[in-house]
Amino acid sequence: MAKKAVGKVRTGSGKTMTRCIKFVRSEKTGAYVFKDEMMLNEEVKDFFANKK
Repeated sequence: MAKKAVGKVRTGSGKTMTRCIKFVRSEKTGAYVFKDEMMLNEEVKDFFANKK
């Protein structure tokens, strides 16, 4: 399960970055944790496609 992108940031070079948040299960404890990253818009689909 994944959340939608929640914010966008414009860099000086004209590229737009997005903060992505994903809900994943921890390998250590088995509990669910949030994994979030700031990335370019082109990389968002790859982030949500990966299971880890």
